[in-house]
Amino acid sequence: MRYIMKERILSWGDDFTIRDADGRDAYYVDGKVLSFGHKLSFRDMQKNELALIDQKLLSIGKQFEIIRGGKTVAVVKKHLFTLMRARFTVDVPGPDDLEAQGNFLAHEYVFERHGREVARVSKKWFRLSDTYGIDINEGEDDVLILAAAVVIDLVSHPDEKGD
Repeated sequence: MRYIMKERILSWGDDFTIRDADGRDAYYVDGKVLSFGHKLSFRDMQKNELALIDQKLLSIGKQFEIIRGGKTVAVVKKHLFTLMRARFTVDVPGPDDLEAQGNFLAHEYVFERHGREVARVSKKWFRLSDTYGIDINEGEDDVLILAAAVVIDLVSHPDEKGD
């Protein structure tokens, strides 16, 4: 499934609109203003919260929990020391962690599980500055991968406030 993610520039907090391949609004990510660290609510268009993205403040490096139904379903963390390329891990319970690697500053990277590509993030088809596409393989957890892409955007493109 292809999604188009766009950060909303003129908004309070870190807000994202996610559309499906046909251009229809599919999800909305609402960044909470006046919170310690980043807190974002990942919602469907009926305003149902599907996941909460919460920055873990007392960790080495930036780490974020993705929470569903009060349970942590993944922890997204940037590897601090890597040769040549940045990498992120999406640590899920069990052996099916995701690794994201590529050029995060240019929004050109892939998510892999056990060396097999499961999603691709690319800005090359979009001229708008804060818009990029996310192609997710069938059978994958779209909300989890989209939430992880939001985290990678927050870490790779900190805003002017310096976070």
